[in-house]
Amino acid sequence: MKLVFATHNQNKFKEVAVLMPKNIELLSLNSIGCRTEIPETGATLQENARIKADFVTQKYQLNCFADDTGLLVEGLDGRPGVYSARYAGEHKSAIDNMQKVLTELQGAENRKAYFETVIALNINGEQFMFSGRVDGKIIENPRGEKGFGYDPIFIPEGYDKTFAELSLETKNKISHRGQAIQHLIQFLKKNS
Repeated sequence: MKLVFATHNQNKFKEVAVLMPKNIELLSLNSIGCRTEIPETGATLQENARIKADFVTQKYQLNCFADDTGLLVEGLDGRPGVYSARYAGEHKSAIDNMQKVLTELQGAENRKAYFETVIALNINGEQFMFSGRVDGKIIENPRGEKGFGYDPIFIPEGYDKTFAELSLETKNKISHRGQAIQHLIQFLKKNS
């Protein structure tokens, strides 16, 4: 089965591709010729995931899924949330986004945070939603070379390493995206 993952983020694509069963040929937006930056105009992660999945389904008539992920920091009243990818501006710089969170948290005692991923799957004319969440905290200085986005400043609960210090295998087992993708895979196995 061919399935499009509606993302231009190659790091995210690689992270998900290793989890997919062999009977699913995972395609990226680039591989279907979609160069458009799909606007994320939703007020929630769910809305943004739907917008991206619906764009691909309507324009290319392909089965696809899209995700939206947010980092929600307690001490920042849930920010950056739905604006996580562009928190420091539309240029979408991971370093600038991290720095803005760290600057806003300076001196804060409450550094609790969680990542949430929501996936919208459009398949055979129907839409299904899946989600995953991982709790943790924001550290004061980035650590680690792996991962992407906010990974160098986020330590998941029960660990002493950031997502950027953990192996991809470990991260995929415990992460918000890994959980949401596992729900998606289980659904695909049952329904294919």
